[in-house]
Amino acid sequence: MVSIAAYLVLSAFKLISGYLFGSSALLADGFNNLTDIVASIAVLVGLRISRKPPDSDHPYGHFRAETVAALLASFIMAMVGIQVIVEAVRSLFEGVKAIPQLWSAGVALVCAIAMMGVYIYNRRLAKQINNSALMAAAKDNFSDAMVSIGAAVGIVGAQFGLPWIDSAAAVAVGVLISKTAWDIFRDSTYRLTDGFDEAQLLDLRSTIARTPGVEGIKDIKARVHGNHVLVDVVVEVDASISVMEGHQISDSIEERMSSRHNIMNVQIHVEPKS
Repeated sequence: MVSIAAYLVLSAFKLISGYLFGSSALLADGFNNLTDIVASIAVLVGLRISRKPPDSDHPYGHFRAETVAALLASFIMAMVGIQVIVEAVRSLFEGVKAIPQLWSAGVALVCAIAMMGVYIYNRRLAKQINNSALMAAAKDNFSDAMVSIGAAVGIVGAQFGLPWIDSAAAVAVGVLISKTAWDIFRDSTYRLTDGFDEAQLLDLRSTIARTPGVEGIKDIKARVHGNHVLVDVVVEVDASISVMEGHQISDSIEERMSSRHNIMNVQIHVEPKS
C-alpha cells in the first residue's frame, strides 16, 4: 500500500513535469510508475480472490488467482512499454527537438530519492516478516529509483547540445518496462504450468530422507499454488511396522516440512520397503 501511494504521487508529478518541461525520459518514467500501480492493484485483487475458501469447483482453494493477476499485469506492462518505445523512437526521428528544461532533471532526482526511501522501508519490512513477495516489490522499487536516475542523466546530457539523449533515455526506460513484463510473464506461466525449482526439490527430498523411519523415497513432486507449495511424496518404510507407526512417520515428515521449509501441504503415500 505504501508503494501504491508513492507511485500515485510520483507518477502524477513526473507526467505533469514531463509535459511542462518537454522531457521524453521523464514522461516515460511516469508511465513506468503507472504500470507499477496497475500491476500492484492487479496483484491485490488476486490476493483478495485467493483468500476465498475452497468450494465445490475449487477444492484446492483459489490461491492461483494471484498468479493469474500477475500474468494479466504483465500484458498491461508490455503494452505500455512498447508504446513508450514507439513514441521515443518517433521523437528521435522528428529532426529538430526541443531541449528539455533542466528542472525536469531535478524532478527525476527528487523522485529517485523518494523511491529509494520506499525501497528501504519495504526491504526492512520484508526481512522482518520474511515475505518473499514484499522483497520482490522492494527490488522493483529499487529498479524504479534507478530508472529515475537514468532519466535525470539523459536530461542533463541534453543540456550539452545532445538533445537525442533524452529520447534515448526514454527508449531505455521502455525497454526496462518490457523486460520487467517479460520476467513476470515467464515466472507466471512457469508457475501455472506446475514448474518447480529443481534445487529446491532436492532440498525437500533431503529433509524427508533424513526423517527417522524413512528408508527410501520412490517419488517426490512439488508445485506452487499461489503462495503455497504442494508436495506429493512416496516414501518407503520397514514392511514389519504397524499402521500406527507408519502414521507417526508421516506426521514427522509433515512437522519437518513445516518447521524447516514452511510447507503446510504434504501428501504422503507410505509403501513397504521391498
